[in-house]
Amino acid sequence: MCLFSYAEDPDPDEQAPAGLLFVPVRPEAAGPVLRVFRTPLGERTAVGFSRRDLLTATLGAGQPAIPLAEPALRALTEPLGIDRLVVDPVLTAPAVTTGPVNAAGMPARAL
Repeated sequence: MCLFSYAEDPDPDEQAPAGLLFVPVRPEAAGPVLRVFRTPLGERTAVGFSRRDLLTATLGAGQPAIPLAEPALRALTEPLGIDRLVVDPVLTAPAVTTGPVNAAGMPARAL
């Protein structure tokens, strides 16, 4: 007999609302433009951070952001065919280098 009740455990696909998010944007002449990212498998996704310091740790101190509620962010991305929202991502690509690269596209090492 099981001693624990699992009736209230959330389904992994049923996530709680994220609330207010700090959303990365690009500054443009007409105003800020939402940045759209890709998952490791190439799917386009919106990204939001629950705290400004998490955004800074992931994308750097110079990354502009605007506060948006989760429903507003989803409403902005839905017409673009983007239905995925990643909150507080931590994995990013390595920084872009301006130095020479080898044939494999990797930064060349000094000998």
